[in-house]
Amino acid sequence: MSKTLRLVLGDQLNSHHSWFKTVDDSVTYVMMEIRTETDYATHHIQKVVGFFSAMQEFAAELQLQKHQVIYMHLNDDNNLQSFEKNIRYLIEKEAFTLFEYQFPDEYRLDEQLKKLSQSLAIATSVCDSEHFMSSRDELGDFFQGKKTFLMESFYHMMRKKHHILMEGDKPLTGKWNYDGENRKKLPKDHKPTSPLVFQNKVTHIVSEIQKTDIQTIGNIDANNFVWPINRKQSLALLDFFVTECLALFGSYQDAMTPNEWSLYHARLSFSMNLKMISPLEVINRAILEWEKNPDTIAYHQLEGFVRQIIGWREYMRGIYWNKMPEYATMNYFNNGNPLPEWFWTGKTKMNCLKDAINQSLNYAYAHHIQRLMVTGNFALLAGIHPDEVDAWYLGIYIDAIEWVEITNTRGMSQFADGGIVGTKPYVSSAAYIDKMSHYCGSCFYKKAVKTGDKACPFNSLYWNFYDKNEDKLGKNPRIGMMYNVWRKMKPEDKVALLEQADYYLKNINNL
Repeated sequence: MSKTLRLVLGDQLNSHHSWFKTVDDSVTYVMMEIRTETDYATHHIQKVVGFFSAMQEFAAELQLQKHQVIYMHLNDDNNLQSFEKNIRYLIEKEAFTLFEYQFPDEYRLDEQLKKLSQSLAIATSVCDSEHFMSSRDELGDFFQGKKTFLMESFYHMMRKKHHILMEGDKPLTGKWNYDGENRKKLPKDHKPTSPLVFQNKVTHIVSEIQKTDIQTIGNIDANNFVWPINRKQSLALLDFFVTECLALFGSYQDAMTPNEWSLYHARLSFSMNLKMISPLEVINRAILEWEKNPDTIAYHQLEGFVRQIIGWREYMRGIYWNKMPEYATMNYFNNGNPLPEWFWTGKTKMNCLKDAINQSLNYAYAHHIQRLMVTGNFALLAGIHPDEVDAWYLGIYIDAIEWVEITNTRGMSQFADGGIVGTKPYVSSAAYIDKMSHYCGSCFYKKAVKTGDKACPFNSLYWNFYDKNEDKLGKNPRIGMMYNVWRKMKPEDKVALLEQADYYLKNINNL
């Protein structure tokens, strides 16, 4: 008699997967909370708890539908703490004749499971996770022979392929991209919509983690865990976003303001990255709301949201599978400085960084501009080693899984890939941060001061970055203007800026 063991990873909680369409007593699903997954990075406590909570909910849902499920809790006596050891143990103990798994989204796990399946004494098979809107290889095929992988081109292809916001083969309004209309600062007297948060009680999971020596970062309220842990809550968050936030999402998607951690962002990436909801249903739900309320939801708000998912998210995954494993070692600027200690505590006098880091420690979340233009911007200006930046981003954010984290961090944020993802480094002085936020006015440092007492560190580090990397960036047409400004500066002003930057870099842990 054939007996099948199917592995479900913690980010494969797709209840609509074809695996689950029929109940078959000869098929057993296995899910595991294991140390190899908690320990490959120092994760935020909310990230570990979020994964384990969602996994336990999913396993209970499968059991309710009468599927056979083996669930290995973190501290179970028979848990051997790795996929390979647990699977070998189960195959031998239960006499399974077939092992099946879905393609993992991480290169690390893909390699592990490939090797395992090749070494097992029983038959094995692998199938798609049935979640993404493009295949692993689609981006590579689309850009075959091209030197640059322009996201906008990929986005157009995806819109056409899935016929999203299209009229025939043309974009619905005649224009593909409305990014220029989506860069507004939040008005000072504007009070954003209060975020929908959940009150999940996760004390039992926190207690199990505390029995171990697992290293975590960040804070958690175990009686009021705010993130969705099942499909029902994920759909509720999606509904809240499209009805309460979408109308202002695009306008303020780049805005930052103290003590407002959510603004008009969807915060659906955790639910999507665990596959509790799919990108297509998220897009369709947003489009449906816009179609019902075209007078209150302007088209540019919708297009910006659709682009983040069908363009950016799918694009980043395509880059990942096209460029791994080499991508994980790229360091275009040969940066080698350690991450400042206050990245782990939030104890810095710079308001923008203090707010972004403390928010990240409290919620395991920051929106894309906080990640790109505050923490990422500073890390690049300070010459931090991309490995250290990667480890921080991968650990601190609840939605950080390597396929999406590393391409955003090492590519978009740190330009460590030399321009595969972005056509220029995303760096700025205090001027941009002040333009998009309300941090600078009450900061210890002075946004307009470049050198001397209380000069904003972003200002001198900005010019130091360009000076140091002129051999690699000097001919980049997108930043030629900055080099023109730098070359026209008085020699004594240049020296003062570089000396100021050097002082800050040498005293980085005291900023």
